[in-house]
Amino acid sequence: MEGREEIKGSKPSFPLTFWEVAVASTMVFGIVLGLVGVYLTMPASDYSFLKLPRNLEDLQILRDNLESYTSDYTVQVLVGYCAVYIFMQTFMLPGTVFMSLLAGALFGVFKGVALVVFTATAGASSCYFLSKLIGRPLVFSLWPDKLSFFQAQVAQRRERLLNYMLFLRLTPTLPNTFINVASPIVDVPYHIFFMATLIGLIPAAYITVRAGIALSELQSLGDLYDFNSIATLFLIGVVSVTPTLMSKTKQ
Repeated sequence: MEGREEIKGSKPSFPLTFWEVAVASTMVFGIVLGLVGVYLTMPASDYSFLKLPRNLEDLQILRDNLESYTSDYTVQVLVGYCAVYIFMQTFMLPGTVFMSLLAGALFGVFKGVALVVFTATAGASSCYFLSKLIGRPLVFSLWPDKLSFFQAQVAQRRERLLNYMLFLRLTPTLPNTFINVASPIVDVPYHIFFMATLIGLIPAAYITVRAGIALSELQSLGDLYDFNSIATLFLIGVVSVTPTLMSKTKQ
């Protein structure tokens, strides 16, 4: 209870700073403007295939239909992809893994990784700002135990918080959705949240995007992360948190 009281006591009159409002407003304006542009410039056609994929079969149908548009309407497809991914990430909708696979299938490894990291970071930032405004009751009701653990860990690692946040992004220690929502509640500064997200999502994005190139060979989502992939992510995560452990040892 003490931890919860401490969090409540730190709540400012208006949670977002000027720069956070500016970043959030820019993203919202950009998405709306981009979608309007896509609507006005795409040719008249049957777009009934456009729906959020819920399984690999849906994803393959979406990929097959979008491939022809990607070559002729690259900018429109990119804008639409970004808007959908950011929306899903902002409101914690399931299925972003399918969007990451789609990026690999449509744009290849390097462009796909860049696209996924950009949209995932933008969506996570939007979720961070939204949670800072209205997410407190949701976090307390859904993840009280995880929140207490996360708050204690953040408090212990203030001096090297970026290393710890990188570790969380690189490994499945805590769900990414929880990190996005809970970070502003436990006072993780946005610049640290942003850098950890931007850098920490790259390895997992690479694995998923690369799998999307051979989408037709993918039998299930379980095939994405074999033992070697998970072990590699944990190894990178341990390296990222090593400076924190070493500083504690010296003390």
